[in-house]
Amino acid sequence: MSEPIVILTEEPLGADDRLNIERLVDGGDTRLVVLVPANTERHLLVDFLENLSLLDIAKAFRELTSHTDPAQERVQAAETLAVSLAALEGLGTGLTGEVVEGGAVDGLVAKVRETGAAQAVVITRPHAVADTFHTDWANKAQDQLGVPVLHLYAGSGFIGDS
Repeated sequence: MSEPIVILTEEPLGADDRLNIERLVDGGDTRLVVLVPANTERHLLVDFLENLSLLDIAKAFRELTSHTDPAQERVQAAETLAVSLAALEGLGTGLTGEVVEGGAVDGLVAKVRETGAAQAVVITRPHAVADTFHTDWANKAQDQLGVPVLHLYAGSGFIGDS
């Protein structure tokens, strides 16, 4: 059995994401481990600038005043995990998942080390500011791990710059 692939996602995985992961597994006996953070640890200023850069001015200002409930974030993470596991069902030789408490990157790094994973995959929506300045999850994980970290944009075949 080959080494597992650990997948960190902030978005529910769908058909396009399954196709991307299927290409990585390539019919092998790879075990997949899906992680979904309970809290995405977004920074208010970065989110504001990101929404402005995407010309979503209403959302930029709406998120300045929004407050998140930790219990609701955990419920949403559990739902994202359930949808993601369903989307990847049947790939590889085993599929497991968990909601990660604390830092998303810390959880990814810990799981890669715990499982002896051959590679990690980070699936996010595009984050203009973080991607531009290489402060996205994939780059942070790559700085800490000795395995390849692939950054994919959710719902597409686009590869992030990590």
